[in-house]
Amino acid sequence: MLKVHNPAMVVAPLRAATRSFITRIPNARASTSSSTWAPRSSLFPLVRSYASFSREKPHLNIGTIGHVDHGKTTLTAAITKILSETGAAKFTDYAQIDKAPEEKARGITINSAHVEYETPLRHYGHIDCPGHADYIKNMITGAAQMDGAIIVVSATDGQMPQTREHLLLARQVGIQKLVVWVNKIDAIDDPEMLELVEMEMRELLTQYSFDGENTPIIMGSALAALEGRDPEIGAERIKKLVQACDDWLELPVRDLDKPFLMSIEGVYSIAGRGTVVTGRVDRGSITKGAEIEILGLADSIRTTITGLEMFHRELDRAQAGDNCGALLRSVKREQIHRGQVLTVPGAIKSHKKVEATVYVLTKDEGGRYTPFVANYKPQLFIRTADITAAVGFPAGTPEDKMVMPGDNVEVILDLDKDVAIEVGSRFTLREGNKTVGTGIVTKLLD
Repeated sequence: MLKVHNPAMVVAPLRAATRSFITRIPNARASTSSSTWAPRSSLFPLVRSYASFSREKPHLNIGTIGHVDHGKTTLTAAITKILSETGAAKFTDYAQIDKAPEEKARGITINSAHVEYETPLRHYGHIDCPGHADYIKNMITGAAQMDGAIIVVSATDGQMPQTREHLLLARQVGIQKLVVWVNKIDAIDDPEMLELVEMEMRELLTQYSFDGENTPIIMGSALAALEGRDPEIGAERIKKLVQACDDWLELPVRDLDKPFLMSIEGVYSIAGRGTVVTGRVDRGSITKGAEIEILGLADSIRTTITGLEMFHRELDRAQAGDNCGALLRSVKREQIHRGQVLTVPGAIKSHKKVEATVYVLTKDEGGRYTPFVANYKPQLFIRTADITAAVGFPAGTPEDKMVMPGDNVEVILDLDKDVAIEVGSRFTLREGNKTVGTGIVTKLLD
């Protein structure tokens, strides 16, 4: 088993809210200062009255992860199509999920898209994550919103680089269980090939400290389900997959008793109404009319929540686990940035210098090949924030200290901007296209 999966070091950075929640309504504009991605499907424009969101069924955030072109978006569309036949979902086709112009042109998912559906037991919010290596940062943010995942692997290719990287990142952000969907089986004539793919996936799951022996592996064709053909490998397998999610993926224990904290993922301006922030509620709960504070990356701002919505339905109260939108009073879009947090006043403070324990990934875990020394400057991901951190060492450390891949080390982190952070906050360090370390804050130094 990998050291990175030591429970003390399992990192849940970016406990974020969804980048995929604002509808492309004419008067809604995304903040260019806080993000570079286009608005995605389904956040609630907060411009007219909707029905209230029902909490009769427990809510689970789920998502599709895996290598580029293995069929994640097709599977997402297929799930909504099959469940829409019984009224348990609204069919969202491939074009609606991948609707940003660049995504259509390249035929890949860049941002994380969000849909919803229900089973007899649960309400699911489903995030379709990008698989392309160039957009792994967006995948990290998407995965960090999930309570469980479906990892998609093509029967024609088997496991590929992003299959392995997504499993590593899923474990780092705290996903405990997932279901495997082996896709495109209609392109395989040899049953032994499918057996080989299953065997390799079980070995890979075990390598990344998932339950390789018992994890459900469902084989089918998402495209067949979407096109309404070959039900024995299409629609019936989709139903089996959804049942496996109900049976295998556990409902998380929500942290409802602590003070409200929501990581800001998107910022939008709605003409005549004000500014909306979107994100996932990390902990606690909040109601309309509550006073809140916006912290990190800039001067703090106090304001009031004047509206809450999720999946186009009004919320009386937003609580831990919800991906929601909050309408704020008298705040301009330009004043708020992705990476800040929404919190009750005084519940958390922002800091620029902390002490932390870091585990440095080995090259076999996708990390660095070489050691690093003082003043090493990776990117630090915490909740939705992405900032540069200069790495130093505590007093008394030899000046020539080198940190080797595989080391657990105490470090001092000087951040280039202040972020909302506290003892126990977990984070990920990345360099270029590599995840190089995971850590936990042990002391606040400013």
